[in-house]
Amino acid sequence: MVEPNTPVVVAARRTPIAVKGGALADLTAADLATAAIRACLDDTTAGTEVGDVVLGNCMGPGGNIARVAALAAGLDVAVPGMTIDRQCGSGLAAIITAAEAIRAGDDRLRIAGGVESCSTAPTRIAGGVPYARAPFAPPGHPDPDMVRAAQDLAAKDAISRERQDAYAARSHRRAVHTREIGGFDAELVAIRGANEDTGPRARIPDMLARFPALFPDAEDGGTLTAGNSCRDSDGAAAVALVPAAHRGDAPGLALIATATVGCDPALPGLGPVPAVEHLLAKTDTTTADLAAIEIVEAFAAQALAALTRLGLADDDPRVCADGGALALGHPWGASAAVSVVRLFSRLVRAGAPAGTRGLATAAVGGGLGVAALFEVVR
Repeated sequence: MVEPNTPVVVAARRTPIAVKGGALADLTAADLATAAIRACLDDTTAGTEVGDVVLGNCMGPGGNIARVAALAAGLDVAVPGMTIDRQCGSGLAAIITAAEAIRAGDDRLRIAGGVESCSTAPTRIAGGVPYARAPFAPPGHPDPDMVRAAQDLAAKDAISRERQDAYAARSHRRAVHTREIGGFDAELVAIRGANEDTGPRARIPDMLARFPALFPDAEDGGTLTAGNSCRDSDGAAAVALVPAAHRGDAPGLALIATATVGCDPALPGLGPVPAVEHLLAKTDTTTADLAAIEIVEAFAAQALAALTRLGLADDDPRVCADGGALALGHPWGASAAVSVVRLFSRLVRAGAPAGTRGLATAAVGGGLGVAALFEVVR
């Protein structure tokens, strides 16, 4: 039995995810977020007064995208909006931030999630020179690009090309199957004619061996490829949260506990490990207690390194059971929120009994991990 002020996800929706320059390329981050917010509000019956809209975003135009999207979604001008940046963990960080207000006693509904429009992300300039990203760490600390960091992690852990490709192939097969049987339909909100994810491809498993190494100069000969890495993508995801005492008869996911922990910035892909370990320890939970696990699959090597350290098998059927970011794509600020939407579908929409638990986690540039433990309530 959860406490009355426990935050509960009672609605969870997302836009389709499309590769950068693809089906959603002409939509701004605010456009994408507006669609997800509106769909969550339409699905929600457990309260009508909205206290805030909190969204994660990494590389957008600046300003307060959450406020812009909240107004565009038709919310009252009194609803403020807040946009936060925790890089690839931003979407889950936004959900955690919104949940903290509810746990502290504010009983108004909150919308939270994340959004990224890689296609419309602005070019950034410092000293007259364009740059791809801001630093993840200050001078004197390692500050690798996430792609190079994933290759370094693959070499450190001796994760073979074959193992990475096999994991990526599974992600595509699972996602293609789920898309074909309509397993994503209930969580998707169509936008500008796009009504399905464009990333999962049935032919990819047969093509993976043909992709060239991204870093042939690496000490292991280079095992990271475009095929076993995610693709930069556009998309948005949002959830509606209310205190358990106000959810009425609506089933949902109670947010039991969270953890955000730093790690070596040279190996940011390992961030989920200390975050999940801390979370499980403080809730007296083990991985055996989890029915569903969603990890943001930025790279096969990164996901495998984290899963292995957590004692999970490469092909554990509980991990990204319908495919993850390797197949669907990685809209940076949204992906960790997509993980929560996926848990909602896998557990609440699928009819899992009360008390069933699920985990969402993501690695973050600069050396961070964020994790959240959810439990079905009915």
